[in-house]
Amino acid sequence: MRQGNWRGGAGNEAALAVFRLMQQLIDRYRRNRPVMPLVVIKAEDAGAGREIDEQVEAIVRLVHKANERRGVPVQRLEGGGATPYEAALDMVRTLAEKPWESPGTTQYKPLAFPRSRLLGAIEQATATVFGQSDGNTGEIGEELILEQLRRLRWRADRPRRGTWGASLRNSVRPETFVGALFIALLSVLLGEIDWFLTVLVASLALVGLAVVGLVGRSAPPLLWLRRASRWFATTSSLAASSTGYPSDGWSSLSPRGSWDVIRVRAAAVAKRVAHAGAGDGHARQFHLELRVQALLEDLRDNYRPRAADWRRAKRTRPPVVLLHRATQDNGGILLINAINNVRSRRSEVDPLLLLAALPAAEVMRHTPPPPQRPGAVRPAAPPGAQEQYDRWADELSLGQSPVAAAMLAWVLQLPLTTQELTTAPARTELVTHPVPRTWAWWVMSRTSIALVVVGSLLGAFLWAGHWRDTYCHGPLTDRSTDAIWAGRDGDRECVGVATVPEVRFARGNGLELLGGGEGITFDRIEQAIREENADIAPGDAYVTVVYAGPLTSTGRDPEATRKGLEELTGVYLHQQAVNKTVNRSVKLRVLTANTGQDMLRQLTAVRKIIEVARRDPTVVGVVGLGRNTDESDDAAALLRAAGLPLVNTTNSSSDLPRDFPNYFGLAATDEEQTYALGLVARQIARKLERPHAIVLSRKDRNGDLDRYTAEQRDAGRAMLRASGFALGPDVDFDLAGGASLNAPLTGICQAERVPDALYFAGRVEDVRALMRGLSETTGCWNRALTVFTGDDLTKDTFSDSASIATNVTLYHSSLAPLDRGTNPGFYADAHRTLRALLDDEKVTALAAGRPAYEDELFSSGQTVIAYSATAALYDAAARGDVRRSAAETWATLHTVELNNMPTGTIAFGPAKSSVSGHLHGLNIVKVVRPGPSAERTVVCGKPAGVAPPLTAKDCKP
Repeated sequence: MRQGNWRGGAGNEAALAVFRLMQQLIDRYRRNRPVMPLVVIKAEDAGAGREIDEQVEAIVRLVHKANERRGVPVQRLEGGGATPYEAALDMVRTLAEKPWESPGTTQYKPLAFPRSRLLGAIEQATATVFGQSDGNTGEIGEELILEQLRRLRWRADRPRRGTWGASLRNSVRPETFVGALFIALLSVLLGEIDWFLTVLVASLALVGLAVVGLVGRSAPPLLWLRRASRWFATTSSLAASSTGYPSDGWSSLSPRGSWDVIRVRAAAVAKRVAHAGAGDGHARQFHLELRVQALLEDLRDNYRPRAADWRRAKRTRPPVVLLHRATQDNGGILLINAINNVRSRRSEVDPLLLLAALPAAEVMRHTPPPPQRPGAVRPAAPPGAQEQYDRWADELSLGQSPVAAAMLAWVLQLPLTTQELTTAPARTELVTHPVPRTWAWWVMSRTSIALVVVGSLLGAFLWAGHWRDTYCHGPLTDRSTDAIWAGRDGDRECVGVATVPEVRFARGNGLELLGGGEGITFDRIEQAIREENADIAPGDAYVTVVYAGPLTSTGRDPEATRKGLEELTGVYLHQQAVNKTVNRSVKLRVLTANTGQDMLRQLTAVRKIIEVARRDPTVVGVVGLGRNTDESDDAAALLRAAGLPLVNTTNSSSDLPRDFPNYFGLAATDEEQTYALGLVARQIARKLERPHAIVLSRKDRNGDLDRYTAEQRDAGRAMLRASGFALGPDVDFDLAGGASLNAPLTGICQAERVPDALYFAGRVEDVRALMRGLSETTGCWNRALTVFTGDDLTKDTFSDSASIATNVTLYHSSLAPLDRGTNPGFYADAHRTLRALLDDEKVTALAAGRPAYEDELFSSGQTVIAYSATAALYDAAARGDVRRSAAETWATLHTVELNNMPTGTIAFGPAKSSVSGHLHGLNIVKVVRPGPSAERTVVCGKPAGVAPPLTAKDCKP
């Protein structure tokens, strides 16, 4: 039946008046929820004939037709049965068990009657046991009733055997709690794991839900928690009917106690139902009113406010019951009396609206007192107190209702005069309109929920993809915002701070340490640091140091991360020494921060470090950032604003120490390096007749943000000029996939005057192209040349013939004077610590026949410098075995003086030192290739700390 407007006419004034009253009660229900009466209409003249009675009944049919297509829940009852009791009970069952007349597009889902169904199960069990006892109520025992209820699973009509498909569909309906939970968990899984595992988990979950659904429908394991069971166990009407222990004591936290209450009450109700079936008038009245009470409670629950499904906001019209003809014989009057009695003894208001038509000859009166029970005779002796109490309690359920009252309080009787029933009204056309669905239905309907679920899933997919593309560890839950993806396609790098185990910058990086560290991979060092962090007990005091360096590369060459590997190894060595070897009371925790290949993304990393430091007060400073780029100034400024000191490793900038008070560098500056190189260059220039030199450097703004080569170029030019060389125009080269030196070297070597010396302001990766060009280009290949360069060449081992040309003498500076330290035992201890990370059979010994510091494990100096930088920062942060803040650490760094370090004494003086009297360690190294292999010689140098300045006498070429 489809909804639509209804148009009709009122045949008389009485019909119009009753119609208007009913429509007002129905339509005003949404606004003020008025008290719903039991409306009884009849002809005022008791002697009116059948024709007048039909006019009264026509009014009920008019109201029925006006509302049957509106979406109002309407139920039309036809009385009938062997007795008035059976007829009234049949009508109550019809209301609870049969669908109400309403079109397919109702305001909300069909009305539910769980309390009535529970009583129906008790009735069915009683009927079965009653039939087996041949109608003898005395043979009906409590255990028989409960056994039959267990067989019925406490359900009146056992459902047909469920199928897997039906169980599956019912389990994952989005409007149910289990279905919504399943979809929510599925959306979480989609963000946590890949699609294959998600499909596998979802399939297993669906099978499990289907099994649970089948089991739940065959045996309700949580029956005592249902609303119907709670009502049955707590209603006061049954408390008087089941005086045996326990008749009360239901609790959601006590399954056993609650079951005891339910069983006792079920047995008591079953006995009453059996007596009612046997003709007991008291039991019949009790049975009918209990059924009516369950019906009204169900209807009240269907309109319950504050329900999760917003049912009260969705149902804006009351349920309407229509009796076309109510008499004593067809049970109609008995039903009206039962509803009135139940309402009169209870404080709750239900939404039921009833309209009944009585024949003119019928009298609407209260229920007459039930007859005396069969066989009950007055005893010869007065009953005892206990017997009188039992009788009183047995009849209390009926006695609570005002059956003897002079008026029926809930019945609204409308006597209709003959004139009203025969006079046509001035306005005869009546109209009703369909009841629209409310906003609550659109918000909380299945369609809306499905759209929300689909939208949520789609949003979860999109957000999960966004977070995976944004954060290195970005599931839907527990994502880490401290490390993000930077770059596109093949240039993507994970940049930031690794604060969760899932973020490992070196995962899959098989790059190994050289020399005695062979076999120890980048991934193993990062894992060892995490293990040291995990070993710090919850109650231990600790400080956190963040190492920031190039831990990833955008290309496929893992050698681009060697600087990060060696520096991180030095940080780990000091962490292990503090936490395990020395076992200091203030432990050292290390976090790793990736600045990207060649530290081109150090600003992103520094911002993430600052975010972590704001959340974690144990962060005392940063170690690393050992490459001078265009972002170095901004990075130091950000750390200064955040109150974090920076102990730099290999950044040789001359400006950073002067401009930033939070900057503490262990590397000799470019000016300090070129001063020492100038001591050699001056002596070489004096031996030449007309010394001539050129500065060869990388082009500015070539995409690498490298400021090291620019500062080296300026410092090298000044050094050559001060050393007595005549300078030609500067020459620069591009970095298109590598150093492009063919054209620049051709111009230099075939110029009118070929230079005697070059200052090479480039990086170690450019040297092989330089040497190849100097050994092959006409004009240079057979001419002795001297090349000066900075500290970056310390990374080169010069182990192959292409690393140095035979006609070239190379001088470069080294930031780590390993031969001038005062702690030679450091190298053996460090090797032993690293060896513990490997199995014994994989250990590589240090090179024999030469000092340990010349082993390739330490020769670049980066591991030693990072170790020393970490030691300096930790000393300031844990001075006197007291954990200090970042601000205190910054102030204390000025007083650090660590003796017996691998490169000398690590100290940061309060005043800036001169280029000759600085506190940094430094060596000048000479590299030549007189034969098949290169030879390295330390020309001169000084240890870190206070030491005599270098002189020309110390630095003989």
